Amino acid sequence: MDIEALHPVGARVTGTSLPDLDPDALGALLAEHGVLVLPGQDDVGDDDFLAFLRGLGPLAFTTGETPLETHPDLNVISNVGRDTPPRSSFHVDTSYVAAPPAYTALRAVTVPALGGATQFSNQYRAYETLPEPLRTRLDGRSIRHVVTGLSPDDAGTETEAWHPVFRPHPRTGRTALYLSTAARCAEVGGMDAEESAATVRELIEHSTRPDNVLDHRWAPGDVVIWDNACVLHRADHSGVVGDRVMHRGMVREHVRPRAAR
Repeated sequence: MDIEALHPVGARVTGTSLPDLDPDALGALLAEHGVLVLPGQDDVGDDDFLAFLRGLGPLAFTTGETPLETHPDLNVISNVGRDTPPRSSFHVDTSYVAAPPAYTALRAVTVPALGGATQFSNQYRAYETLPEPLRTRLDGRSIRHVVTGLSPDDAGTETEAWHPVFRPHPRTGRTALYLSTAARCAEVGGMDAEESAATVRELIEHSTRPDNVLDHRWAPGDVVIWDNACVLHRADHSGVVGDRVMHRGMVREHVRPRAAR
């Protein structure tokens, strides 16, 4: 297995296939690099994809997503049949629950002829490069994350949760800046609505500066997995030519390394 670090976040892993990956090693790589790009997985189907995810831990599924008919633990992300492109802003998956999903993975099913990149921001680096006055002002504060885009009947039992702005990684304890799309960040603890909104905008702008963002340009056979504790992500739907179909799965928990025997 060969590992090539990417800048400013992520690593490209070659010389291996999904069924051969060790979950402990994979979890450690994700905690370090945030995003793993696994090219050349052309022979991997949804059964293998699910087995790969289950090796990392229990699966999660977000209410309101479209399940894959043959594999309902996965959901479909597609632009097929849409008159207007989907919209996506930088976010963390399902941050409005007390224990957000640890990992999200996408398997390329159909790659468009042009466009359709997925972008990732390095939230370790975002925290480490915060201006000192802002870091001091936010130290010890939390953000109230709320569900968006779902009716109360469809949202499920968990619709909001408080998370530290400076959140230790559940596996390693390393600190990352933890936030989501502005619509989901309803309140910063100890701030009024105006100050909260301005602070969230400032944090998002800081996190998603071009020098802190990796653009992953999809190729057939790609599988990409990322750690929701230390990256934000979004799909860039501008200028897409052709069909873009991805199968997505999520893992519920960060599993700590197994003890040596």
